[in-house]
Amino acid sequence: MYNNDKILLEQAYHTIYEDNNPFKPASEDDIKDRKQQQLRLANQKVQEYIKNGSVGDLDLSFTPIQSLPPSLEVGGNLYLVGSSIQSLPTGLKVDGSLDLTNTPIQSLPPDLKVDGYLNLYNTQIQSLPPDLEVDGNAYLGDTPIAKKHTIEDIQKMCPGVKGSIYE
Repeated sequence: MYNNDKILLEQAYHTIYEDNNPFKPASEDDIKDRKQQQLRLANQKVQEYIKNGSVGDLDLSFTPIQSLPPSLEVGGNLYLVGSSIQSLPTGLKVDGSLDLTNTPIQSLPPDLKVDGYLNLYNTQIQSLPPDLEVDGNAYLGDTPIAKKHTIEDIQKMCPGVKGSIYE
């Protein structure tokens, strides 16, 4: 029995350290390659969305995308939840809602128009552009602006938010 156990242990050892083992930890180069591939796929998705007439929702949640093309118009909802987005293009128009929950974004562009709700929960938003237009509610919980200002102050700063503002 001892020899059979030894053989099984040797087989397990070789399986763990083989290059094609799916359970082998990824190297830093593998992780970098995967992120580059994910970024390329996210950018392709944006280009296909634009090519197809910018109709419907655009979901880029949990992608490494950091920016979007200029003059983007989204014919539905724009989901960027948990993405690496750092900036939005000037003049962005979203016919639905814009969800930036759990992203590193720190500011919004001028002339931003959102027909639905705007969710900025757990972002690094410091201020809102005075010409911001939101037809629905704005959610600002766990943001620097919500910690620094009252809801009444934010409403005065952004009269273009037609719905309620929540912290």
